[in-house]
Amino acid sequence: MRGSVDLPLALDRAAPVPLAVQLTGQLREGVRTGMLRSGERLPSSRALARLLGVSRTVVTEAFQQLYAEGWLEGHHGSGTYVAHLSGSADRDGAPAARREPPAELDPWGDAERPPAGVIDLRPGRPWVLGYDEGAWRRAWRLAGLRAPAAYVDPYGHPRLRALLAGHLRRARAIPVGPENVMVTRGTGNGLDLVAAALLRPGDGAGVEEPGYRTARHVLAARGGRVTPCPVDEQGVVVDGLPEDLCVLYTTPAHQYPLGGRLPIARRERLLAWARRTGATVLEDDYDGEFRYDVAPLPALYGLDPERVVLLGTLSKSLAPDVGIGWLVAAPALLRKIAAIRRVLGDRTPGPVQEAVSILLERGDLDRHLRRMRLEYARRRAAIVDSLGSRARGDSAGLHVFLGLPAETVGPLVAEAAARGVLLDTTERHHHGPVAAHGLVIGYGSASLADVRKACEIIRDLLGETSG
Repeated sequence: MRGSVDLPLALDRAAPVPLAVQLTGQLREGVRTGMLRSGERLPSSRALARLLGVSRTVVTEAFQQLYAEGWLEGHHGSGTYVAHLSGSADRDGAPAARREPPAELDPWGDAERPPAGVIDLRPGRPWVLGYDEGAWRRAWRLAGLRAPAAYVDPYGHPRLRALLAGHLRRARAIPVGPENVMVTRGTGNGLDLVAAALLRPGDGAGVEEPGYRTARHVLAARGGRVTPCPVDEQGVVVDGLPEDLCVLYTTPAHQYPLGGRLPIARRERLLAWARRTGATVLEDDYDGEFRYDVAPLPALYGLDPERVVLLGTLSKSLAPDVGIGWLVAAPALLRKIAAIRRVLGDRTPGPVQEAVSILLERGDLDRHLRRMRLEYARRRAAIVDSLGSRARGDSAGLHVFLGLPAETVGPLVAEAAARGVLLDTTERHHHGPVAAHGLVIGYGSASLADVRKACEIIRDLLGETSG
């Protein structure tokens, strides 16, 4: 911008969309298209408000939202700048080769694979070496016999939808038929499709605080007004939820990242809130297959199929590379999403669907899940035995939460890395001010021996910190 607004900004006071939301969307699009270039300085909120003829509050709200999403950054004492994003235009004005979201949207990408000998206890990845090689090769060999299809069904292959419905009935006791199931490329893809169908610019989109960062980015990219909703040791806090939300994203089976398990009474209150306000609850069942010592609580979708959309994936139970997930919703909403997929050309590759169908049909996936439950249970037990009651949220999933004083988190993570252990923290999972400080310890991708070794290092560091 070089001190003035280079792209046209036009705010419509007669439109139902708030002025701050209009401005947010136009500035965001300016960065995406390269009209606003990385590193360029924006006018002050006062100057921009004067130029647009709006109150300074309108500009301040837009700036705050774009700060939170990562599109803008502040340089102390010098103003507001467009963040350095790989998808914006370069400094000479040449448009970028491709538009990409902020790099933080892919926190566990290939670029961050740990060096050899380093134990990775960051959450989000499963043990991909535990699959049955024979079953895997057989599934792909048989899938290769299927002729390519000329027609792409936006709902997914009918056979796979029926098999996934059966899997959900067995594994999660969800009374669902194939008419309620759509095959997606994973949770992020499913969430994006639902947001495209339900959200209008400026609609309230509730997310857990702290919570899954990708969900925040997806909902914001679809025009949602992201609203952080506090969680406690049991999950999302229902009392006090805003009344103006269009959707609420939540992880009730195993809250990410604090690990809470939403009790049945609170689930009922959450659904009552959704019915009263007309909001849609987006239930992410990302690791619902893995439970330890406790029986699974009924899924929110099973309690109210009209007000809940269930999102699931094989990325945790099999491997992220498979790229298969599912979306369970009322048929009317699925029809709307199917129409959107046709327009966007969004599809789940047919050969992948065929291979997963074979794994389900032959019982190979069920056998794999049983083996992995035992494998993960051993690693979870090693963490609990080593860290004791410090570890919370261990009843399910592939990670635990370890609460710590705020001032000790950074030094402990740095020293653990120096000793060959990579850890994640709750700090980066917050949308606003950090309310819960501590470690998020994932035990999916490390071997049992490495988990035990890493726990000894963490326990020593905790003792040094307390000392």
